[in-house]
Amino acid sequence: MQIQILKSKIHRVKVTQAELHYVGSITIDEDLIDAANMIENEKVQIVNINNGERFETYIIKGERGTGTICLNGPAARKVQVGDMVIIISYASMDFEEAKKFKPTVVFPDANNRLI
Repeated sequence: MQIQILKSKIHRVKVTQAELHYVGSITIDEDLIDAANMIENEKVQIVNINNGERFETYIIKGERGTGTICLNGPAARKVQVGDMVIIISYASMDFEEAKKFKPTVVFPDANNRLI
């Protein structure tokens, strides 16, 4: 049996940009992507703490060290610059394997930088 479990989470980062006229996705500072054990094009769920929106998109790399969190395309309508979001990825794995798995959780500072 395969189940979906939390693989990685970037907890409480501030949206720095929202670009409606873009193909789509979320741009994330590459430092945060690496720290959270995520990769470019990975499917992620975005949870907006300010308004309760929950939606899915995929990751594109942002410039390393900038703290960039930019929602692109239609997702830009679900956030405001300054909103706090949680970025979550999940993995499918065998039930027994999942019992032993430890997710990666990152808690950036107020400027979306690694502590």
